[in-house]
Amino acid sequence: MKIEIKNVSHTYDVEVLNNLNLSLSKYKSVAIIGVSGSGKSTLIRMMSGLEKPTKGEIFINDYDVRDDAYKKKIGFVFQSHNLFPHLTLKKNITLVLEKTRGMIKADAEAIALKNLHLLHLDDQVNKLPKNVSGGQAQRASIARALSMDPDIIFLDEPTSSLDPILTHEVLTAIEELRNLGKEFILVTHVMSFAKDFADYVIFMKAGQIAEQGLPSILDNPQTQALKDFMEKVR
Repeated sequence: MKIEIKNVSHTYDVEVLNNLNLSLSKYKSVAIIGVSGSGKSTLIRMMSGLEKPTKGEIFINDYDVRDDAYKKKIGFVFQSHNLFPHLTLKKNITLVLEKTRGMIKADAEAIALKNLHLLHLDDQVNKLPKNVSGGQAQRASIARALSMDPDIIFLDEPTSSLDPILTHEVLTAIEELRNLGKEFILVTHVMSFAKDFADYVIFMKAGQIAEQGLPSILDNPQTQALKDFMEKVR
């Protein structure tokens, strides 16, 4: 994966990102970490093209993230599952494929069932989101993202609303996706997962990249900011 972030700043009522610059290549999975309010979720939304930066440019795999062609190559998994509450898990996927990809119903259903199977949800496909566990709903959300056949999957704190058991369930499912040939950009507060899953780690503080490097920086921080952060999350 190739990432180029050039002079990116973003402001809501206050400045959330402050003149970020980053140039990466070759890594398959990039984790973004930091305390709440550090700008990590804003950054991942900018990198996915869901929001436009107030200033600057972002290119991923040589695509400007604002281009429609790029948006067809990504999948996004939100903090909460964002499933349509009135549709079954299967219909949550087939509807999106029919409406956004123009697929016929039979093809959409085959893809939905394949990805729900991949996420170990075979026995839940005809249930509404309210009738499955939070972990199952989040896995269905991942299945929906996979069904779009993205090159890159973005995961923004996919376990933030889950208890430890369901968190383990979802993170184990994500780990199993390693062999699909996809690339990943994720925000997580689970440091053990960042160490095990990511090839590269970006530590955010106050809207800036305070430290970056291989996952080994989590055990041997080079900045006081990351040292302090790791002491609090261990």
